[in-house]
Amino acid sequence: MKHLIIGTAGHVDHGKTALVRAMTGVDTDRLKEEKERGISIELGFTYLNLPGGSRAGIVDVPGHERFIKNMLAGAGGFDLVLLVIAADEGVMPQTREHMDIIELLQVNKGIVVLTKCDLVDAEWLELVREDVDDFLQGTILADAPVVLVSSVTKKGIPQLLELIDRAVEEVPPKVGRGLPRLPVDRVFTITGFGTVVTGTLLSGVIKIGEVVEIQPEGLSARVRTIQIHGEKVETAEAGQRVAVNLAGLEAEQISRGSIVAGSGLIKPAQRLDVRLLLLKNAVKPLKNRARVRFYLGTRETLGRVVLLDRDELEPGSMVYAQVILEDLTVPVKGDRFVIRSYSPVRTIGGGIIIDPAPKRKHKRFRQDVLENLSTKEKGNPPEMVKLYLDTNSNIHLPAPVAEGTGLQEEEVMKAAATLAEEKELRIISGEGKQYLVSTTVYNRWLQDIKTLVTSYHQKFPLRAGYPKEEIRSRKFPQLNAKTFQMMLLEMEKEGALRVLPKVVAVKDFAIGPNQEQRELIRQITQVMADAAFLPPSWTELSNRMGVNETEGEELLQYLLRTGEMVKVAEGLYFQREVLLEAIKKVTAYLNEHGEITVGELRDLLQTSRKYALPLLGYFDQERLTRRVGDKRLPGKTLDNH
Repeated sequence: MKHLIIGTAGHVDHGKTALVRAMTGVDTDRLKEEKERGISIELGFTYLNLPGGSRAGIVDVPGHERFIKNMLAGAGGFDLVLLVIAADEGVMPQTREHMDIIELLQVNKGIVVLTKCDLVDAEWLELVREDVDDFLQGTILADAPVVLVSSVTKKGIPQLLELIDRAVEEVPPKVGRGLPRLPVDRVFTITGFGTVVTGTLLSGVIKIGEVVEIQPEGLSARVRTIQIHGEKVETAEAGQRVAVNLAGLEAEQISRGSIVAGSGLIKPAQRLDVRLLLLKNAVKPLKNRARVRFYLGTRETLGRVVLLDRDELEPGSMVYAQVILEDLTVPVKGDRFVIRSYSPVRTIGGGIIIDPAPKRKHKRFRQDVLENLSTKEKGNPPEMVKLYLDTNSNIHLPAPVAEGTGLQEEEVMKAAATLAEEKELRIISGEGKQYLVSTTVYNRWLQDIKTLVTSYHQKFPLRAGYPKEEIRSRKFPQLNAKTFQMMLLEMEKEGALRVLPKVVAVKDFAIGPNQEQRELIRQITQVMADAAFLPPSWTELSNRMGVNETEGEELLQYLLRTGEMVKVAEGLYFQREVLLEAIKKVTAYLNEHGEITVGELRDLLQTSRKYALPLLGYFDQERLTRRVGDKRLPGKTLDNH
């Protein structure tokens, strides 16, 4: 079902709230101060049952200049705007400012309502009609229907309702897919229920029981109940006015401008890439780094506008810019925003968000920066996906690419298939999912890894390869261990690398000593053979050979891996042939005598107790012997022979 949100706009005291009351029977002025002053200060909400059977939500906004920011908090969710102009006054300052906001937010469906027609004569009404027609020329509502009404006599109300009913069919539906996104315009507490937030659901659905995020506060909560127009529902859909009861949060933790969103992808930001229009009626140019008031959704914050190709923006001109905000906001690509001058406060411009999370500050007057922004804004899906992947060096699931480009996931995967055929992108499958990475990024990473690992092989030729986790933490901290392993396996499929359980090697690498190390190994082997059953410690041997600790450890580990040396006990190593000779002698002795002691082994090998004791421990471990008291008897290994 299509859902419609109707919003009012217009100058203070032009009859917006009275018009809503005449259509619905509901007074949206709910604050005592509003009743006393006779004007709307806060947003008002109700619903309208249309003649065709549909139900539309209504947002009644304040018209007073002081409360324009409250008007902006409601206008972002409008599908249809009722531009209200009092027949006894005509077009006034806030009529013009509200019209500017309607254009900047691209609320391109509207009806012009001339109220208080019972207070003027026909001649005056005709003059006002001409004034309104002139005012609307060249605006987004230039062809909008005009209805003459009186909220007192109800004249014109049926015709207005009929026009609204027709508009339901003409207004495009909101995006029902993707993550739910609800900009909060009101927060309050209900006794017995807790915290309630209201807003217009811009996309997705919200269901009772699901966990949602509140950004930019970084909180999470469970949806306890949902109401639409005062009725409890299980699910809210995009385009509906929603009241959501959140469990686990206090009202003070949330404020107007917060976003209730699905878990995971929508992130707060302080830097935005935008296309910015300065209104024709702005009183002066906008200078680079001018401080402005920035309005996005229901949130207001301060920021500075960095003009990327000029030093000042003339009224009526459009430009690419980067906005640096003083506080966090929660943007999505394609969102519309409004800016107002810092002082005096008036609406001066607005535009569209091109990149909600640029990685860095842009250098000004750079053609490549401007071209990239143009592609992000206007490119076809393959161009947009390629640019996103080229400039975001990571391996991505489709969802964040969709979020970053403003495309649907289906569009992203269709574009990815095209790019993969053109060798511009790689699709890597793993854990039942498909990941995307730019070919440019992938090839650069592959070359970086090969260079790093080749250099490592040259420095440490006796090691099996470069430790995987060290490569990841040093070069690819943005990748988690699983994603990094998946990428390495993809590179191994190409034959570029060899991936072992803990290390990475280039394909054609073979472990082996260089010429200098071969000579050292020959000398070490000879010394250990000559020492027989009285071998020096490895530290003593390294010092004798003039080998530093690191190189000595490399040689030792290589000799142990190749079996040239055998570790008998902690710090005690024997040359392989020497150890085999010891085993031969012990075996013969046991065959003849049936048992052996430490002292007998010492005499047999002409060694000392220092070596005899750990040797017997080693023989026990290898099951050549088994200990019984102070003696060793033949072990299972010898028994089998």
